[in-house]
Amino acid sequence: MPIDDLWYLTKRGPDKKRLPSKRHGRGKRWRVRYADAAGEPREKLFERKVDAEAFDLECRSGVAVEVSVKREIERLTFAEYADRWKESRESGWSVETRRRVPQNLRKRLLPTFGDRVIRSITRTDVMAWIGRLLDESVARSSIVLYFGVLKSILNAAVVDKVLSDNPCDGVKLSHILRGISRTPKWVPTEDQVLKLSEVVPRRFRAAVWLGAGEGLRIGEVLGMEAGPRCMDVAREELHVIQQLRYSTEHFGGFYLASPKSGSAGTVDLDAIVAEEVEAHIREVGPVEFEIPDITGERCLTRSAALLFTSTRGKLISGRYWSELWEDWRIAADWPKEGTFHSLRHFFATTLMSNGVEPQEVQKALRHASLRITLETYVHWMPKKDRRRGLVGQILRPVKDSQPVGPAGRDRI
Repeated sequence: MPIDDLWYLTKRGPDKKRLPSKRHGRGKRWRVRYADAAGEPREKLFERKVDAEAFDLECRSGVAVEVSVKREIERLTFAEYADRWKESRESGWSVETRRRVPQNLRKRLLPTFGDRVIRSITRTDVMAWIGRLLDESVARSSIVLYFGVLKSILNAAVVDKVLSDNPCDGVKLSHILRGISRTPKWVPTEDQVLKLSEVVPRRFRAAVWLGAGEGLRIGEVLGMEAGPRCMDVAREELHVIQQLRYSTEHFGGFYLASPKSGSAGTVDLDAIVAEEVEAHIREVGPVEFEIPDITGERCLTRSAALLFTSTRGKLISGRYWSELWEDWRIAADWPKEGTFHSLRHFFATTLMSNGVEPQEVQKALRHASLRITLETYVHWMPKKDRRRGLVGQILRPVKDSQPVGPAGRDRI
């Protein structure tokens, strides 16, 4: 933090005395250059050298208001700032975002960064965190979501002058994930699916068939209700228009929401799946609930006869389902990679390997684009042998009809 004399140049004349500057005798003489709390270069002018020296000393010691960082900011943790960030923005979020972001924070961000002073987080820390998510086989789409939340929080911290820059800015997530395939890590065989249906209790067996026979996700299965709203047997149609969600912060717990973005739709109802669901309705029966429904333009509370409940007739949260599934997975001798979503993979790969057109598979899975379907399941497309000599056979009649004559000279 040098002190500059603005009235004189550093250059000296023949008499060894410093030469006067153009500002000589005008304005304040002494300038102190320093970096402020955000690291930006600043300067301050003084009339007296003693005052400039005193200010320079305060800057060097960190006492000066201009360079000091508030004690609150020095000790501010990521968890504390993230909580402020969430509270300041959630009023403008959709219900699904208000549910998802706190969950992302709680499960994936706070365990790593929560207790860290936010100013201490580096790009290396972010890269190491992404590496751990990859080691844990977290889905690529989920990593993109988690990273997006982290980057948004740190961007806000930059705007609020808590950080001088965002450690996420130099992380090329798309490059990191480029080599990760969408291909499922494990897909059950027909025998393994049947073994699972044998060990699952009767009240949940139809859920397995909806996963394996229709490709439904677990939230969509738990959100299925009796009647033509979801299953129209006469038309042989399955309407995937809702899923069951649970949040202690919204609607008092359970509510019905639209399926994963862009994946609502009507698909063909498999006859065997229809039989299983109808048997479930006869033997187990649906249970009526008054439940908030946000699948429309506004929230309403309505009566819904949901198909799958606990033995006590209660709705099933994701955590409770995971506990049930773990027991069934072990009993069916499935690997740890075997989740309910594996039944969706079974459904898709069975269609693909049996020659169903990729566009039809996309429609059945309700993927937003054909590219997603192909990237995920292209390895299961049947391999067709290409006929050898096909082009030659097509051209032979033309060749045989050409007149035979003396060969001409080549033209260059």
